[in-house]
Amino acid sequence: QVQLVESGGGLVQAGSSLRLSCAASGRPFSTYAMGWFRQAPGKEREFVAAISWSGVNTHYLDSVKGRFTISRDVSKNTVHLQMSSLKPDDTAVYYCAASRPTTDENIYYHQDDYLYWGQGTQVTVSS
Repeated sequence: QVQLVESGGGLVQAGSSLRLSCAASGRPFSTYAMGWFRQAPGKEREFVAAISWSGVNTHYLDSVKGRFTISRDVSKNTVHLQMSSLKPDDTAVYYCAASRPTTDENIYYHQDDYLYWGQGTQVTVSS
């Protein structure tokens, strides 16, 4: 079992930056691929970014490429999402997720590939 707790959300103006963090506890963190998803009001939850278990592979939603960076600190059991040049369209609840244990360097885009989820943290970007 893995427990995930997100933090770092808030209300910011367009063009600002935020750094989301996801703290993991439970089974060894290094064996999980990690992802960030978001859900805006009235919309389905969508993939934002993912990172392989070692951190060597990453992938992003096209609309956040060049603005968001996913990273992980295995020693601290955390994964981060650095968000810059934020836009009102980035407003959503952001969720951290962990895959099933894996030893490959795959990254996952679909919610069904993730077994554990955090409670979410609200990000609101005003224009």
